[in-house]
Amino acid sequence: MTDNTPKLLSEHRAFGGLQRFVEHHSLEIGLPMRFSVYLPPQAAHERVPALLYLAGLTCNEETFAIKAGAQRMAASLGIALIAPDTSPRGPEVEGIPGARDNWDFGIGAGFYLDALAEPWATHWRMESWIVQELLPLVARHFPIDGERIGIFGHSMGGHGALTLALRHPGRFRSLSAFAPICAPTQCPWGEKAFAGYLGEPGADRAQWLAHDASALMKSQVTAPYPQGILIDQGLDDKFLAEQLHPEAFEAACFAAGQPLTLRRHAGYDHGYYFIQSFMADHIAHHAQTLRASS
Repeated sequence: MTDNTPKLLSEHRAFGGLQRFVEHHSLEIGLPMRFSVYLPPQAAHERVPALLYLAGLTCNEETFAIKAGAQRMAASLGIALIAPDTSPRGPEVEGIPGARDNWDFGIGAGFYLDALAEPWATHWRMESWIVQELLPLVARHFPIDGERIGIFGHSMGGHGALTLALRHPGRFRSLSAFAPICAPTQCPWGEKAFAGYLGEPGADRAQWLAHDASALMKSQVTAPYPQGILIDQGLDDKFLAEQLHPEAFEAACFAAGQPLTLRRHAGYDHGYYFIQSFMADHIAHHAQTLRASS
């Protein structure tokens, strides 16, 4: 059996804690996969809660650690940060058309689901990797409390945060997102990705709707996050009208009785300057629940 023990690639001191970049052989994906872990100073003497961040199109395990500016507040609150790569990579998949270019988002970037259609089904198992393998792995090998995990993300990763939280009840204690793809069955990014990974829907769209955050929320009989969900959206985001559809998720939350704080910000776009501007609010949102549940 292949060993999936994590291998340290690099380590950097930051705000009294440690920023680590790690690789392991994923048994779910069948390839080496990378992720980053920031351990706050408190992790030197206790197991700490963690936030799982899912990045967007064209990103990897380094993007959040370098661009988001999250480590300072995470250090002050004693929260670890986990950020996986967005996609399978390597020579085994480079021959698949589109797989080498993450911007060819329908066939390349992972979309945080398990693909059903060939040739993607073998290696594109991002949901199972994250939920079934990565989170137990970090709890075993790092001083992280696997029972106190929050999830958030950006764009495609915002889609992933919302859908994984709703598809795995009780797994994540808290939830937020930056400019998420809220209704992927209704936008070009999602339609291309879902057709590639899940197959054309035909008359039955159930496989697609099972990964659509707005549809998932609409099906809830009780509020899955009674403490509230936080979403920030820039109004100068060039993808807002065609791709993101936060109003669909807002309506679904209202129908399900799910408390939602959806903040719309004039002048902000889709990038990491926007994310940096409101990162502290998101970490505080999660800390309120993660620290209370210790």
